[in-house]
Amino acid sequence: TTTQNMAAAMAICFKKKVMIHGCDPKADATRMIMGGMSQATVLDTLREFGKENVTLDKVVGEGFAGVRGVESGGPEPGVGCAGRGIITAIDLMEELGGYPDDLEFLFYDVLGDV
Repeated sequence: TTTQNMAAAMAICFKKKVMIHGCDPKADATRMIMGGMSQATVLDTLREFGKENVTLDKVVGEGFAGVRGVESGGPEPGVGCAGRGIITAIDLMEELGGYPDDLEFLFYDVLGDV
């Protein structure tokens, strides 16, 4: 909630271009800024479509005040660790150009034990 409120304030009060990258396997770091809607995670999309078919429009959403959001998601239960999933998601976002040069603030919402 704090991250989403900070992002909204930066976008509204200071007219900044802001993005939130949710790094929790629960994939709820952007839900409020997206109007209560969940969005497809990078890792789920990667598993479903394969790396060559993942595009930014499948994983990046735009919400309140133009704040962009993406969720890393998590590994399948019992396989891998959340930290490795976050690294995979961030690497893929960088490869796809998901963090554009005009972005002024990028918030990573990371759970405490990663």
